[in-house]
Amino acid sequence: MSGTEQTTAAVNAASGYAHPEVLVETSWVAEHLEDGSIRIIEADEDVLLYEIGHIPGAVKLDWHVDVQDRLSRDFVDQQEFERLMSRWGITNDTMIVLYGDKNNWYACYSFWLFSMYGHTKMKIMNGGRTKWEAEKRPLTKAVPQITPSTYHAQPADEALRAYREDVLAGLKNPGRRLVDVRSPQEYTGELIHMVNYPQEGAQRGGHIPGAKNIPWGTAANADGTFKSAEELRQIYGSKDVTPDAEVVTYCRIGERSAYTWFVLTRLLGYPRVRNYDGSWTEWGNLVRSPIEK
Repeated sequence: MSGTEQTTAAVNAASGYAHPEVLVETSWVAEHLEDGSIRIIEADEDVLLYEIGHIPGAVKLDWHVDVQDRLSRDFVDQQEFERLMSRWGITNDTMIVLYGDKNNWYACYSFWLFSMYGHTKMKIMNGGRTKWEAEKRPLTKAVPQITPSTYHAQPADEALRAYREDVLAGLKNPGRRLVDVRSPQEYTGELIHMVNYPQEGAQRGGHIPGAKNIPWGTAANADGTFKSAEELRQIYGSKDVTPDAEVVTYCRIGERSAYTWFVLTRLLGYPRVRNYDGSWTEWGNLVRSPIEK
């Protein structure tokens, strides 16, 4: 183990995370740019950033086209996911390192989706693109030339995903915790969409009855890295979102809530967390759906 790897392991272990192995630091990634057993994937909210410059060897995940079903509001199926991984030269033994802009928002969304299809060898680069750039590490515009691979995905693990029927049935369950990770203005109904995202709004504002408002970004430090386990336990525990509860996270389309899913399951070790990716754009448009403000 190199000095950088030893330092990274020590820092993550000291953080108190339940699964410190899911995080790597920028220094670790910099040391492994030539490692053929690793595939680096950039998953940004701003899909134009990759062309401006990306980590050498990284491939681009465009959420608008790569993982969305072409017709229905759903993700690609098992076969399409296999084709995507194959196109990137990923095998079932490949270690995937995900990073992106805005506190790794879409990188964690990708981690959640890849987990549904059974890929377990994954890490998030702590601090994401912002930290890499702040440290003046190398960026390139060169797109890597990749030999396609053979990849076998598992059927989608529905235990990681919640649907509207699940959420509705759980409203009467005292052991269920709903976590609304949107901004306070969206939660109260002042806004019916995220700022600057009017196309992803809903007919009604407010929140699902009983939901606790814990904005997704409260889990991150100013530099985009994740807060310590102690800080995270305080954030969620203070809202009675504890490891013994069944937890469902949601936002507007499921991407911010996937970030919170990652925090709760991988960093804090909560055993029963699902992401309701239909989220507010579905719930706020449902006829007779119960809403609180």
